[in-house]
Amino acid sequence: MEILLWLVPAAVVTVVAMLWVGWAGRDGRREVDRDVAAQRLGKALAKELPAGTRRPAAPARDRSTGIAVRPSNAGPARHGDDRRAS
Repeated sequence: MEILLWLVPAAVVTVVAMLWVGWAGRDGRREVDRDVAAQRLGKALAKELPAGTRRPAAPARDRSTGIAVRPSNAGPARHGDDRRAS
């Protein structure tokens, strides 16, 4: 049981922080006028965006076939330069 005593300070700090946040946050709960909020939201959604803020369309990507092809550095094939075992 002694080995768990190092957890006590962390638990106390956590509980104190929870109590402080609960107490400090209680004043922030005011009533919101839904009509005013709806008007502000409608006004913001109806506003035209400036021309520079729109994103260009994403470029079309090539569809992958799942096959990896490595570029060949060997150049033209030479007779007798076969690397495969015969």
